[in-house]
Amino acid sequence: MRDPYVVLGVQKTADMAEIKKAFRKLAKKYHPDQSKEPNAKEKFAEANSAYEILGDEKKRAAFDRGEIDAEGKPRFHGFEGFGAGGSPGAGRGAQAGGPGFEHFDFRYGDGRQGAPGFDASDIFADLFGGGRRGAGRASNAPPPRGEDVSATVTVGLAEAVKGGTVRVTLPTGRTLEVSVPAGIEDGKQIRLKRQGQASPFGGDPGDAMVTVRIGKHPYFRVDGHHLRLDLPVTLYEAVLGGKVNVPTLDGTVELAIPAGSNGGRTLRLRGKGLPNPHGHGHAGDLLVTLRIVLPEEPDSELAALMRKWESQKPYNPRGDMA
Repeated sequence: MRDPYVVLGVQKTADMAEIKKAFRKLAKKYHPDQSKEPNAKEKFAEANSAYEILGDEKKRAAFDRGEIDAEGKPRFHGFEGFGAGGSPGAGRGAQAGGPGFEHFDFRYGDGRQGAPGFDASDIFADLFGGGRRGAGRASNAPPPRGEDVSATVTVGLAEAVKGGTVRVTLPTGRTLEVSVPAGIEDGKQIRLKRQGQASPFGGDPGDAMVTVRIGKHPYFRVDGHHLRLDLPVTLYEAVLGGKVNVPTLDGTVELAIPAGSNGGRTLRLRGKGLPNPHGHGHAGDLLVTLRIVLPEEPDSELAALMRKWESQKPYNPRGDMA
């Protein structure tokens, strides 16, 4: 263990506020759950041990006097002045109950002895989500919880509509089966309680936030609770109108096309979109946009008819655009 003053980067004359500020900076930089620095875990532990010494006035004073080392362990000073009758100066702290060690009865988390009063939880609370408590922080306040983690999963449209389960691998390395509610919208999040990072300070684990994306479908596009479909129609279906078959999530249904429909016109099939994820209210709609498709092969009769229309019945669909 290095000199705690060197570890924290402060002078021996630094006051408690400077020491706390230096530790806060190092704790934030090297926190193992969020730091990208090499050897962050070791550096975090070293900074924590240094603050155990300098963050407590009694331990700091004992270290400055040379009574404890950088790990907080008592130093042995030898037997100078030890006499047969046990002179008043005998032992200078080596004697049980003698001056120098009578104030030290404390333990670290690993069982080592250390000085009472060390508590960095207010700093960790400030840094890692516990809120600022200051010097008056209650001793029974819960320790900071672990960090939340994020993940994204892609499901098929059928899974989004009907619901089901999907496997998700979290940043923690853990793989879970996650239930996807029926009718979930693209981009919605599912919160998995206590599946995030563990708290290094004994608090509750964080949560996992899983964002659900709906994969591309060959026909349908998701628009909130609605579905959109581009439907190819012939020129004569658009001009004369008629009934055509349209795919839906529940199978094929019949759609009536009004006569004289333009390309780009959108017709609505109510209740044929995504179901309501909350189990009440109406399902979304299927919005069908007509796309007029000409024959693949050139047709001389159609071309002749169009030339006749151009000469005898011209019209300008672009209005004032040109």
